[in-house]
Amino acid sequence: MIEVAKKHNIFIQFLDWYFLEQPQAITKAWINLIKFNLNYFSIPLLLKTFFSYWRKFKWSYGRGFDFKRYLEAFSSNAISRSLGATIRFFLIIIGIIFEFFIILFGLIALLGWFLLPLILIEVLLSGFKILLF
Repeated sequence: MIEVAKKHNIFIQFLDWYFLEQPQAITKAWINLIKFNLNYFSIPLLLKTFFSYWRKFKWSYGRGFDFKRYLEAFSSNAISRSLGATIRFFLIIIGIIFEFFIILFGLIALLGWFLLPLILIEVLLSGFKILLF
């Protein structure tokens, strides 16, 4: 009997939607944005390949031992790896900064959702004060 009354009472349905269903939907969208950002900036992949060659530019040492060729290949490969690490470092930092802002704005959106009825009441009361006084 009570379950039937809950289904027909529009106020209880509204409270159920407002405080249970919608915050779950907001949280789900928020988690999807966090996952998208991690995937967009490829942060896990960049961490795995942090010291890899930049764009796979790799110089061969060749056959035999020629000190000049060995030194040239070694220094070129070191430059390619350091360039790759530098660029990956900045991409990881930019991705983490975006991740921080997504988390911050998600918290603001969720908190704003719960404070929206109070803000609506305050705006209505302020409007009546201005109108009547």
